[in-house]
Amino acid sequence: MLKLKIENMTCNHCISLVTKAIKQQEGSALVEVDLSTNTATIDSLLDEQDIITALDEIGYSATKISSCCSKDFSCTKV
Repeated sequence: MLKLKIENMTCNHCISLVTKAIKQQEGSALVEVDLSTNTATIDSLLDEQDIITALDEIGYSATKISSCCSKDFSCTKV
């Protein structure tokens, strides 16, 4: 799982755009967006840079907060 800080999200339309941008890359990705903290938690097989690039292309700057449960099921915090 990947947690991102996403700048400039202010409404449900922003949530929709962010979710759509990620799901266009991988339809089965799970995306939870929290406007109160401007964060998104993403469960996806996509590379984190691909997700960040997809969000950047629609005008949302994203930075990694943490990732947990790597492919070997160990938990890491960054």
